[in-house]
Amino acid sequence: MKKRILGFLMIATVLIGCNSVQKELTSAYNITKCEYSYKSISGIKVSGMNLSNGVSITQIPKITSILSGNASSIPLDFTLNLNIKNPNESAAILHGLQYVISIDDIEFTKGAVNETLNIAAGESQSLPLNIGVDLATLARTNSQETIVEIAKNFVGIGSQKSNVSVKLKPTFMIGNTPITSPTYFPVNFSFGGGK
Repeated sequence: MKKRILGFLMIATVLIGCNSVQKELTSAYNITKCEYSYKSISGIKVSGMNLSNGVSITQIPKITSILSGNASSIPLDFTLNLNIKNPNESAAILHGLQYVISIDDIEFTKGAVNETLNIAAGESQSLPLNIGVDLATLARTNSQETIVEIAKNFVGIGSQKSNVSVKLKPTFMIGNTPITSPTYFPVNFSFGGGK
């Protein structure tokens, strides 16, 4: 996969021109060699209830009722914090990325971040992805039981772990031209289930 990306970047360099793109080419290739991992989930809100600091005993019946009911809309907002570690000897720079998040084999959301990250050699940076989904909409096209269990894991009252797959497709600048990686980089982790 990385050879394919390197070939892609070399072709892009030839097409755009060779003047002053060596540094951009190196930093773009470096981003493909970075290590992407799960850091944390924060800023959790369900139907406007802020659950970032955990769930109180008094909130559990209300949350369970919302999740198990027939509400036409159940907004879930959270921030998925990823860690990007640059093991290279020079900077790794990305100028945005596309992402697809699936939980328990259900595509939860996809989107893009238009943010520049410049990760120095040997350093790590956090990449926050601000996510908003409507659980009621997901439940109409998927198993409501599965969606409810995933939501319970987000708020810390689930009984079974959820498996998360995040696919990242970074964008780099070569000259003045944005180039998006032809392949996704996976980040997989589990959460919930009473842990």
